[in-house]
Amino acid sequence: MRYENLNKSFINGEWVEGRSDQTYDIVNPYDHSVVTTVRLATSQQLHEAIDMAKQAQKKWAKSSADERKTVIYKAAEYLKANRAAIVDIIVRETGGTLLKANVEVHLALEVLEEAIHYADAIDQVREIPSAIEGKVNHIRRLPLGVVASISPFNFPMNLSMRTIAPAIALGNSVVHKPDIQVGLTGGSIIAKAFEHAGLPHGVFNMILTDITEIGDDLLTHPHVGLISFTGSTAVGRHIGEIAGRNLKRVILELGGNSPFVVLSDADVDRAVDAAVFGKFIHQGQICMIINRIIVHKDKHDEFVQKFVERAKALPCGDPRDPNTMIGPLINERQLEKAVSAIEAAKRDGAKMALEGKREGNVLTPYVFIDVDNSSKLAQTELFAPIATIIKANTDEEAIIMANETEYGLSSSIFTTDLAKGEELALQIESGMTHINDQTVNDSPNIPFGGNKASGSGRFGNPWIIDEFTITKWVSVQEKYRRFPF
Repeated sequence: MRYENLNKSFINGEWVEGRSDQTYDIVNPYDHSVVTTVRLATSQQLHEAIDMAKQAQKKWAKSSADERKTVIYKAAEYLKANRAAIVDIIVRETGGTLLKANVEVHLALEVLEEAIHYADAIDQVREIPSAIEGKVNHIRRLPLGVVASISPFNFPMNLSMRTIAPAIALGNSVVHKPDIQVGLTGGSIIAKAFEHAGLPHGVFNMILTDITEIGDDLLTHPHVGLISFTGSTAVGRHIGEIAGRNLKRVILELGGNSPFVVLSDADVDRAVDAAVFGKFIHQGQICMIINRIIVHKDKHDEFVQKFVERAKALPCGDPRDPNTMIGPLINERQLEKAVSAIEAAKRDGAKMALEGKREGNVLTPYVFIDVDNSSKLAQTELFAPIATIIKANTDEEAIIMANETEYGLSSSIFTTDLAKGEELALQIESGMTHINDQTVNDSPNIPFGGNKASGSGRFGNPWIIDEFTITKWVSVQEKYRRFPF
């Protein structure tokens, strides 16, 4: 798989050069080498892609479940056959470690394999009794139409595929815009997979472009029936406003500030194991990442000591080294943002238990303790290897602190009393709570999504079926119906 063959947009089954005057260098975050150069697609090309998607969807909606299943299956086979090359691209383009890259391919394959089970949904007919004599009510699901997909830089293949695969399996067409920084992982490889699978032209379209070229055109186009977006809450609010004005559906997975709660009866060693992984995987650049570690005062000192020891020992550096656990942040802007948060915390008097350092785009772990839960440090989605540890006086206070955030994506509770843990889990205002585990969990057969400022809608089977289909009532009057006039 050659990088230079992946730097074009995929529109109506053809790989096409962007027509913009602007080019974009996709850069390796670790060594700043250019992976490939993309000529950006224009707004006109975006409109062409949407028009093609509209036409193609009409035929694809009439395809059989077996046809749709075969395409999904073959796309999965492509990823499996090219796994080594794909892992290499993920490492070079996203700065993810080899562990992260392999996890991402695995998650994308899980999404594809689960999507095979969606394909029958639009062929099923549900019969509902009627109070009217001789009437039969049939409830059916129809494809929604054209789905707009916009994905982020952190887990671009998985977070793109979880929209694209179910949408296609349910008879929709897709116009997909990956983050241009990771356009190969988030877009081109997926296009290659569906091209290999024989997906009819126009059902999946992928554009390599930027907001400077297309503005809000993908959001406002009248053919687009649903906008699926994963990214920041600020952008999600903007998309929600536009969608509301235009009466479009949205599914939004936005920012997070996930609490990791260690109760008074927790096993500290197990909690530390989970917290180290859930805080530092992919350098903390995950919406579900642990952002606040809230520890009962009886366990606090032991937890801090063991957590700092483990964080200090994590191998940092070149993501191509299989021993590396922390690689580079995605770009200079994200790194400067992280450094600014660290410096601001220092100025505000936050106590540091572990001071990291900057090495190029790599930031080694920082650990702040005795953090005020209402402080800017605690309330900011850090998206970096910066841990904040907060002391709680009681288990009840720990749960109250967990909810003191505008976000509500993921959360964790550590306790040896599982019944108590499940009861408290229902009190945390997040879409997901994991007992005796860390916050970064995903599966294609669960309702994945957040509350509050973390978004709306749910991914996963069968919940996403409601998002990506139209429910249709067809009644059949089998006997003559007498009317009152």
